Amino acid sequence: QVQLVESGGGLVQPGGSLRLSCAVSGSIFNINVMGWYRQAPGKERELVASITRGDFTNYEYSVKGRFTISSDNAMRTVYLQMNSLKPEDTAVYYCRVIAPISIWGQGTQVTVSS
Repeated sequence: QVQLVESGGGLVQPGGSLRLSCAVSGSIFNINVMGWYRQAPGKERELVASITRGDFTNYEYSVKGRFTISSDNAMRTVYLQMNSLKPEDTAVYYCRVIAPISIWGQGTQVTVSS
């Protein structure tokens, strides 16, 4: 059974940094895209950043220049480096892989507050 194991969430002050990690557990082939989504209370889940096997990246407008997505060469782990965090970044962050079936992680809470 394939699972995505997320880590790195927590509480941070505005302007601080966090690094999220998502590791693929189990046998899965042909991962094409890995991405991070987030869902704030009362809002829909939205794409934060994604990366393809060819290292093409895509970012939601509000995180450009602050967040960086990366993955290992085997596309078994994806990272999200989050800098200059703002209170509006507070949300549950979810990892997703497309291979081409879609698999979601369980989510990790990120809270930005003083």
